[in-house]
Amino acid sequence: MSTTTVTTDAGTLRAGTLPSWAPLAVAGLSVALGALAWILGLSVVLAVLLAIVVFVVALPGWSLAEKNRRAATDRLVTALIWTAFSVAVVPLVWLIALVVKEGFATLSPEFLTYSMRGVVGDEQGGLYHAAIGTLLVTVMAALISVPIGIFTAIYLVEYGKKNRLAKVITFLVDVMTGIPSIVAGLFALALFVLLIDPAIRWGFGGAVALSLLMVPTVVRSSEEMLRLVPDDLREASYALGVPKWRTIAKVVLPTALGGIVTGVVLAISRVIGETAPLLVVAGFTDSVNTNLFEDRMMTLPVYIFTQYANATEKGYAYAWGGALVLIIIVMVLNLAARLIGKIFAPKTGR
Repeated sequence: MSTTTVTTDAGTLRAGTLPSWAPLAVAGLSVALGALAWILGLSVVLAVLLAIVVFVVALPGWSLAEKNRRAATDRLVTALIWTAFSVAVVPLVWLIALVVKEGFATLSPEFLTYSMRGVVGDEQGGLYHAAIGTLLVTVMAALISVPIGIFTAIYLVEYGKKNRLAKVITFLVDVMTGIPSIVAGLFALALFVLLIDPAIRWGFGGAVALSLLMVPTVVRSSEEMLRLVPDDLREASYALGVPKWRTIAKVVLPTALGGIVTGVVLAISRVIGETAPLLVVAGFTDSVNTNLFEDRMMTLPVYIFTQYANATEKGYAYAWGGALVLIIIVMVLNLAARLIGKIFAPKTGR
């Protein structure tokens, strides 16, 4: 039996590779060319695009000049990925920075604890009534949509496998996912106008409109989490003589609880900033209203819209302040979703 020894030259493997400082050097050159083009009269947008193009072309071109096509391809793909990442992140960071800059000066104890009732001119007012309305409407929407969404997901996963009705429900859920929010608001308004009063505007109507937008998200997220539960757990429960409904309640749902709760919180975050359906159905008011089933109810998105529509310096300031409060609420909800997901995640036993 003979053995063959293959020897390779480490220098050959490293041939054509760029130094570690190459990406920084090319990035610096790209920024310098973009800045120079801006100084010479090019617009900011075109200057940034020029810098991006130079970076995406120059770095792979350098690798290709070193006669390393694989490295050049890798550099090109990496540059495109970083460019796409920057295009997605930079506007988000800019938006958050702008909201914090414009809205932080407005935040104060009075702004958070006063309503706009009786406020005239430069008198102190706030968004307390809108914050209370957003809390009540969102909680009611969750109470409506979460049971419907979870039970629908249970049917699709546990009872409706290869069932025509399940296919129809899945199709309808997909259609509801793309429904514009204004359509949900008009549907809720038409429903209550026909059933109760043509002039009705109330918080419960806004909750119903938001629940129409929440249900598809809850169904989809809960369905995916239930599908991730191993069939071995179900079969083990059936082997012990446990009925199907009890297996779902005691085995399947606890296992998927972390993902389901996370999906619910994300669904709430998705609808809490909707303006159109709440403006159509819940209306707006300058007073605190804690009764969802009586009179109009102000919410934070509508508050931001109405304050900005005032076209005054105070109105703009209050709109930015309301936007900052809304972003903080959404951020807290998303952090809570991550925390809840970790707490209720199934233990691996390690």
